[in-house]
Amino acid sequence: MPHLHRSQSGSALSIFALCIFLGAGAIGALLAQSPAPAQQSPPAGMSVNTGAAHEAVLDSEHRPITAGGFVKTGPILFQDIAQKAGLTTWTHTMGTPEKNFIIETNGSGVGLFDYDNDGWLDIYLLNGSTYDALSGKTTPPHAALFHNNHDGTFTDVAAKAGVTNDRWGVGVAIADYDNDGWPDIYVSNFGENRLYHNNHDGTFTDVAEKAGVTLGNWSTGATWGDYDGDGKLDLFVPGYVHYDMANQPAYGCQFRGEKVMCGPRGLKGEPDHLFHNNGDGTFTDVSEKAGVSDKNGYYGLASAFVDVNDDGKPDLIVADDSTPNYLYINKGDGTFEDDSYASGYALNENGRETASMGIAIGDYRNNGLLDLYNTTFSDDYNPLYRNDGDANFTDVSYQMGMAEPTIPFLGWGDAFLDFDNDGWKDIIIANGHVYPQVDHTTWGTTWKQRPLLFHNLEGKKFEVEPAVEGTALASLYVGRGLAVGDLFNDGKQDVVINVLDGHPALLRNVSSDHHHWIEFKLIGGPRSPRDAMGAKVFVTANGMRQRDDIFSGGSFASTHDPRVHFGLGDSTKVDSVEVHWPSGAKEKFSIAKVDQIVTLTEGKGNRM
Repeated sequence: MPHLHRSQSGSALSIFALCIFLGAGAIGALLAQSPAPAQQSPPAGMSVNTGAAHEAVLDSEHRPITAGGFVKTGPILFQDIAQKAGLTTWTHTMGTPEKNFIIETNGSGVGLFDYDNDGWLDIYLLNGSTYDALSGKTTPPHAALFHNNHDGTFTDVAAKAGVTNDRWGVGVAIADYDNDGWPDIYVSNFGENRLYHNNHDGTFTDVAEKAGVTLGNWSTGATWGDYDGDGKLDLFVPGYVHYDMANQPAYGCQFRGEKVMCGPRGLKGEPDHLFHNNGDGTFTDVSEKAGVSDKNGYYGLASAFVDVNDDGKPDLIVADDSTPNYLYINKGDGTFEDDSYASGYALNENGRETASMGIAIGDYRNNGLLDLYNTTFSDDYNPLYRNDGDANFTDVSYQMGMAEPTIPFLGWGDAFLDFDNDGWKDIIIANGHVYPQVDHTTWGTTWKQRPLLFHNLEGKKFEVEPAVEGTALASLYVGRGLAVGDLFNDGKQDVVINVLDGHPALLRNVSSDHHHWIEFKLIGGPRSPRDAMGAKVFVTANGMRQRDDIFSGGSFASTHDPRVHFGLGDSTKVDSVEVHWPSGAKEKFSIAKVDQIVTLTEGKGNRM
């Protein structure tokens, strides 16, 4: 179906019409409520779903499919080992259980990275906060930094490392912004953001104020990327809703006749910000000059710098809640062109804006082009945008078998991964509603929801893997941030989910496949970022050519394993490894054997 390239005013009118007609509710706006908040009367239609109401989907035991549909036998692919691994010593907290205000519902992200350079991935989990903590009455909940003990367990060292955050945490974007060989952490908050500089000794120092990147309202899923090709990583920070503490939207908007929290529609959007890295520890806000400040006032939730048109310059994608998505093409002169509508990424196949929460980025067809997958609200489907070349995208969700299974679910963090190492990228999604009230309705959806895993059938179709009882795919979470990485260095990609008001989930990959694999850590040269952010890696094995990119951000407010992973199927050798470095250099590397993690350094390969 052709994409509808509507004007901004037409889009706004469609939003208003849906608001009046549906009286529904999408994801929210920051309502950072004090213990005795000033509130407005709830405006009619302020909370709106982007899709229409659907008939409830129930399983054989009359349970909503979001918390049912389980099977007794089948492949055991993931097991939640969070308790065994030591992660359940920490709990996420955000507001109150009633979730009367949207600041309480959006949850927080997760980052996977090797903060101490010992070769093992560690886990950084952001926390929310409480109203009493915001007003200084109680100690705020803290973020967790789980150090990998190399034996299947983790130890929370956040306090020792100095990264507890102690603010209303939303997103985490990790990269080596000063090219010293040690990963740093950018934390998006309600309130001032943090930039934790890695001190190389297991500790971090917050340098956000000195660097000029604190902002101060509601920031979400940031991303790092070298947009101007100077070898230094720049920072993009989406804004969600501009929140006025003295003039908060009240509780009581209508969703299918139920009173729920209000937002984001009807609220003022918070601007997006692009910070140029000056190379001296400071950044300059160039949002207006670069053309990415979000003059439309959309509600940004996730972002990523990736080269979607393969011209060697990182472009910028932004998933927006209840408003059209952004796709900015890098013009190579320090500015971007807004190609959102022309590219087909702004809207879904039906010409509608969606309540986009998360972004997955990957080449699911193994044709060398990056495709995009967004998560959305319940009563709508998650769109899969196929890259047709030159940054032209087509929503192929229905033809790929991915639309209908997602409609009852409310998706958040997502990622491409190859869970069975067959060489084809699959998709995993963390789900969970924003309205606790849904558990007392007949709508066919639930507050806690099971994850979804779509198996890639050689680029032709996707099918949902069964939720086998007693496994992680049959476990229920209020899922939010999600990150993928090889936590145990065994060649299998695992998943961490930051659960709203709960313990985190660690979905260990226990797939019984015996396929081969290869992983690469990249080190950039003098003209590239040291962590090679923005590099593209192509692996050819057994006649199949795969692509994986190094990027920061994506998912919902989270950061994945910075290493690139390739499943090789039954192939026992790699025929070719090509790296397209951020500097523009292209090199080939020879790999002696498979089933290992290899470090590739720019300048040590054979120039192409």
